[in-house]
Amino acid sequence: MNEKFCSFYNEKELKDGQVKRVSPGHSASYKNGGALMDFRGIPISALKTHDVLRALTAETNGWEPGVVSAEVLQAQEEWEAVDTIHPKAESWGCSDQPGQLISFGEALQHLQTLDLSSFKKRIQPTVRRTGLAALRHCLFGPPKLHQGLREERDLVLTIAQCGLDSQDPVHGRVLQTIYKKLTGSKLDCALRGDHWEDLGFQGANPATDLRGAGFLALLHLLYLVMDAKTLLMAQEIFRLSRHHIQQFPFCLMSVNVTRIAIQALREECLSRECNRQQKVIAVVNSFYAATFLRLAHVWRTQQKTISDSGFVLKDLEALAKKSPRRLLKTLESYLARASKGQASLLPQKYPGPQAPRASDLTFTGVCDLQPHSSEGAGLI
Repeated sequence: MNEKFCSFYNEKELKDGQVKRVSPGHSASYKNGGALMDFRGIPISALKTHDVLRALTAETNGWEPGVVSAEVLQAQEEWEAVDTIHPKAESWGCSDQPGQLISFGEALQHLQTLDLSSFKKRIQPTVRRTGLAALRHCLFGPPKLHQGLREERDLVLTIAQCGLDSQDPVHGRVLQTIYKKLTGSKLDCALRGDHWEDLGFQGANPATDLRGAGFLALLHLLYLVMDAKTLLMAQEIFRLSRHHIQQFPFCLMSVNVTRIAIQALREECLSRECNRQQKVIAVVNSFYAATFLRLAHVWRTQQKTISDSGFVLKDLEALAKKSPRRLLKTLESYLARASKGQASLLPQKYPGPQAPRASDLTFTGVCDLQPHSSEGAGLI
């Protein structure tokens, strides 16, 4: 508050709660040169209860300024605003202090504590087959998943039915972690904004791009960037997606890889490996990473561009379902060599100039393709 406006007579000159009239143009001191009292050390929120100021602002005192200066008007506006100042509600998408990173295990544990029964009702754990397709699958298809692993399988498919919840702080931490790990940023970012297009979402709101994969798509990205063995691979694929010629929307492509993993699980293509390892979530995570690795390898070595996306994903899905063990072995070999600095998806000076945003690209995903068989229709 203005120093001239906050200097007044000594309290001894106040009688019966009254104050003397202030002469026009004398806002710094009163007539007869009374002692000055400085209010600058008092918080503005406490000034309204001060006896002197209450007396000066009381309408019954009959005090009227002779000349109202611009400084006085500004001070009065600030004073009137004191009672209407309210703290802004904090959002998990943007805070003053950077949030902590979250691991895949912590995020999964949080989901297991929630009531997901309404989402579980929607799932179809296996693909329904009829006629010759059912007979062929029974005779020559993969083994059925062990009974003790079916609850874990259902959890994976249930998470794929869940959307992004803007009211859940854990969901926010998952997004923040993915953003920070891919960009190297130390600061949090907003829940919505153009920065998500830089990561390969098609719009400013990541929730709109999770069709067919749900929150499982974000969990897979989280697994990719938070596992020390796959982080380098994730960063290299992200760099490939930014190439000035071979660019593609990284996160949107990842969502499509998650869709392939979901369908492979439902068609029991992963049952043999799940039975062997006695795990489902770990196998699905590795299968997702292996499929993404295969996509990146084909994309780079065969000089694919965004116009090839639909065909690449279709061929990738067929290969992944037919030879999941082969993909997993390739991933294991790559990670073993990468840990020794002997493997890299990209040359040292890759990529070129920054790629356009995902919203500027025409992308064809798994859900946009015509299913090649009745068994492939429907992702979840």
